[in-house]
Amino acid sequence: MMKNRGLSILKRCFCSGNSIKPKICVVGGGPAGFYAAQHLAKKLENSQIDIMERLPVPFGLVRFGVAPDHPEVKNVIHTFTKTAESPNVNFYGNISLGKDISLEDLKQFYHIIILTYGAEQNKKLDIPGVNLKNVLPARNIVGWYNGVPSDKNLNINLNCETVAIIGQGNVAIDVARILLTPIDELKKTDITQHSLNQLSQSKIKKIVLIGRRGPLQAAFTIKELREMLKLKNCLTLWKNEDFETIETPIVEKLARPKKRITELMLKSVQEQKIINNEAKIFNPVFLRSPLEILGDNQVEKIVLGVNKLTGNDLLTQTATLTDQIETLDCDLVISSIGYKSIQADPNIPFDLNKGIIKNTKGKIDAGLYTSGWLGTGPVGVILSTMSNAFAVTEQIIEDIPKDNLLKNPKPGFEGARKILDQKNVQLVTWKDWAKIDKYEISLGEKAGKPREKIVDIEQMLKIASS
Repeated sequence: MMKNRGLSILKRCFCSGNSIKPKICVVGGGPAGFYAAQHLAKKLENSQIDIMERLPVPFGLVRFGVAPDHPEVKNVIHTFTKTAESPNVNFYGNISLGKDISLEDLKQFYHIIILTYGAEQNKKLDIPGVNLKNVLPARNIVGWYNGVPSDKNLNINLNCETVAIIGQGNVAIDVARILLTPIDELKKTDITQHSLNQLSQSKIKKIVLIGRRGPLQAAFTIKELREMLKLKNCLTLWKNEDFETIETPIVEKLARPKKRITELMLKSVQEQKIINNEAKIFNPVFLRSPLEILGDNQVEKIVLGVNKLTGNDLLTQTATLTDQIETLDCDLVISSIGYKSIQADPNIPFDLNKGIIKNTKGKIDAGLYTSGWLGTGPVGVILSTMSNAFAVTEQIIEDIPKDNLLKNPKPGFEGARKILDQKNVQLVTWKDWAKIDKYEISLGEKAGKPREKIVDIEQMLKIASS
């Protein structure tokens, strides 16, 4: 239905004497940006679509967020490559919105702008002690082992036995799994060499995954939990009392996805083994809220408040603190309580509290749109991002005639290039990225890995210009 409606609108727009070529700028070279470009390149064959990315390399969250031991998730890169090689699509890396070029500049040069630069900051854990050494956001640890240039020199001390991770989403599980995975397994992935070197010296024996609510409200998915349960030389340790109120009649009434993961947890609880001193421990703990981190200089303990659940709906119950308090001895605290976006340009209407662009179903203003986590917040998986990007681009197609977006010709990237040249910005084209890609793969082959990511921007630019 949506497809037919979009096509009929296009016919009205382009068969009524309007020969102006739509110039479209997608700001952000991650999944949201590539999916938006893919859909528009297919539907608006007469358009010119330019993807601008802050870093010299494409793919955003797929390159920098997907865990190195999940190579199958990165297969979507093949689809993105086809999009980038489409005749009406260009990729330009190393362009920073708000620094190298402004939103007002882009409005002069393009009929349509789609902001898709993602969520690159972490939500802050607001408790005493967060400034102690070895208290780190999960986002920076993910960037450290995935090759984000700004995280390459992360000050993390793995000479410790117990780690507390605050949060129970998939990012928290990813970090726990990477920290507990045998080094010989990690060597086969595209994990960065600097993190691999440090992980090979790690003394971590136990990771406690701390959640405010109960097992029924846990945010991790069944795939991630299964991987933890099957992890080599690692035992999953549950607290039996966390599951005492989850009875069979309750489980039977749950929707299928939640039912399956609850059944898997209950099965794992029943099959818990005697702790082997040689094995590492993964310990999910529920109904606990972090209150304070203690230590003279580096973290030594975390104080946890014990919660109770209130509310009638089991899946949406809220956590309320009781007067009970516990302390957990730990040497590393990782905060994994979510990501948020930044206001890259002062003229972007931005909700600072929510950390997203103010928008209505992706539309910010006439000719200005947003897609992905920048517009929705950090929710869902890559498939959700694709659905969101396609929906926003369908809205754009409808708006082209309705908002009279093609009333005047615009120069597109040729206009932007003049400003970038004046500022001596080195552009990285798709052909330039291919050089970096080839270089990384060749480095990886020498080490028996899929690739060895370049983590220094200057080196990336040097390879791109060679």
